Amino acid sequence: MSRKHYRPQYTRRRRSIVPMLVLAGILLAGAGAFALLGPFSPFVIQNPLPGVSQPGTPQTSAPSRSEPQSSEAASQASSVPVAEGTGIFKDAYPKAAQTLAGMSLKEKVGQVFLFRAPTEGEVQTITEYQPGGFFFGADSFKDKTPEQVRAMTQGCQEAGKVKMALAVDEEGGTVTRISQFPALSPKKFASPQVVYANGGMDGIRQDTLDKADFLLSYGLNVNLAPVADVTFDRSAYMFPRAFARNGTRTAEFVKTVVEAANSKTLSSTLKHFPGYGGNSDTHTGVATDNRSMESFRSSDFLPFQAGIEAGAQCVLVSHNIVTAMDAENPASLSPEVHRILRDELGFTGIVMTDDLSMQGLRDRAGESSAAPAAFLAGNDLMLSSDISGDFNALYAAVQSGSVSQERLDDSVLRILAWKYTMGIIN
Repeated sequence: MSRKHYRPQYTRRRRSIVPMLVLAGILLAGAGAFALLGPFSPFVIQNPLPGVSQPGTPQTSAPSRSEPQSSEAASQASSVPVAEGTGIFKDAYPKAAQTLAGMSLKEKVGQVFLFRAPTEGEVQTITEYQPGGFFFGADSFKDKTPEQVRAMTQGCQEAGKVKMALAVDEEGGTVTRISQFPALSPKKFASPQVVYANGGMDGIRQDTLDKADFLLSYGLNVNLAPVADVTFDRSAYMFPRAFARNGTRTAEFVKTVVEAANSKTLSSTLKHFPGYGGNSDTHTGVATDNRSMESFRSSDFLPFQAGIEAGAQCVLVSHNIVTAMDAENPASLSPEVHRILRDELGFTGIVMTDDLSMQGLRDRAGESSAAPAAFLAGNDLMLSSDISGDFNALYAAVQSGSVSQERLDDSVLRILAWKYTMGIIN
């Protein structure tokens, strides 16, 4: 496939926009705002995660597409600076800078987490950690009435100092976190394969519109869907969740879903970058993908590129080890994978991890929290079921200087701009 299919949409400068936007925030919010930001520390990686190579560390097996990155290049990739005057959230950055200027360090750290919602004590968790959001599993909806679900999401929003991203996996078919309960939904959303078989792409569009109305009616503003993976093997873990075995057809599906969701102001999430393929389930163990870069460029990247061009706000990165890109690190911990997503596919939105507690990542991280390494790799937002462990690990990394405050501000600024753009905060 020609590189034109995945070339960047935006020209990015390797320099943080935070100081400029903070200045704008000062002019708008009044003098003294800058003092609240605190000093920026140099970017230095310390205390590497056991069993995980860090940016700038030569790999034992180099990615096939390029030579191992220098320390300087890896540092730049990990800081993921916002491109000045460009990007999907560009109009919201002045407001975001104002909000950023008034946040404490602890509040900033909370913003880069999407915690699994506890089944009880939601308000206490929000009060203590001020997270960027929650993602809800089926256990949050079981045995609840519609009124109770709405009270739950409203209570979450009222407890947070900054309005929250409230997310759910509502793919349809085998993954339906809320519509599976008859008390909450008149129907369980069908898989994209079934929807398409019955109604074609018009059916996909209408299904997405119906799903958006349904989720928004319960105060849920982010869907961790669509699945943009191309899976060829019917026996593969991801096959029931994928749309098609063809990258071009899957790209059309993803484009349709993103455009329909955006029309309803429901934030969509492309997953699982760089493409899950026929790999095993990373919920239960390590998955290694030995396919070539050409296979990704000619197939797996196509749906992600289509979704990015359609205006997708979020991309979720898998825990698969993709040897053609990084032979040592899971994709979620790989600066090179994030560089490809940012620089080659031109994505300027929110990059998030899959759940940091999944076994495929835990097997690599051991007893240590993977949160600092995931953040340094280039993720803005981290899904976490270990609320105190992951929060405290990243907070300590920022305090020690292992993660610079400038790096933290870059991602918090992008998250806030996303929330303003989507009307989560206004």
